[in-house]
Amino acid sequence: MQPEHLLDPASALIVVGGTLLATVLRCGAGDCLTTVVALGTLLRRPFDPERARSDMAVQVQEIRQDGVIRSRPAPTGDAEFDEATAMLIGSRSLGALQLAHAAHKRRRIETSQRAVRTFIQAADLSPVFGLAGTLVALNQLPPLDQPGADFAAAISMAVLTTLYGLLLGNLLFTPLARVLARRAADEERDRQAVIDWLERQVADALPHDERLHGERPHAERARHAVEAPA
Repeated sequence: MQPEHLLDPASALIVVGGTLLATVLRCGAGDCLTTVVALGTLLRRPFDPERARSDMAVQVQEIRQDGVIRSRPAPTGDAEFDEATAMLIGSRSLGALQLAHAAHKRRRIETSQRAVRTFIQAADLSPVFGLAGTLVALNQLPPLDQPGADFAAAISMAVLTTLYGLLLGNLLFTPLARVLARRAADEERDRQAVIDWLERQVADALPHDERLHGERPHAERARHAVEAPA
């Protein structure tokens, strides 16, 4: 096997260029930009629940010792937990904490779904453009009765475009969609675990009436904020 025989710029241009253009036209520039940003997050470390709990430990200790009324928000660098603890302290209600978490969760889920959907569209389109490249190559075949006709170049291009389409869809776009989906699911699970831990830690420091009467309405609103269609 000679690897150089698998490289053909013209075939790659048809398949890769056509797939990317069709994906942008089908999904829109906004979804494609969201996908690029989501792809960049794979280069960063995944969410670390232990680090998040450690960053909030001082805030939690202050709430438990001094009560939620006298506490002041302490930034941790995570936008969700900073907003959630600020709402918790400001409203003195676990429901506000849940509502902030639900709002951030909904935005994250929407972003990951858009990125996954875009990669799936690209995976569906790449074999189509592999076939399109094959048809273009076959159209370049010289007449059978032409003396000294060279069929090798056209046949090679036909084979390579089909191969590029299959590889692009099954070894790049589909795996990336799955990786993004798994990363998003893992992060939501870990963030929920941190929120549950935070609730347990500060529940006893909340005013009794707020804990009893303020939690259910906020929890219902939080649930609907996640379940409502984007």
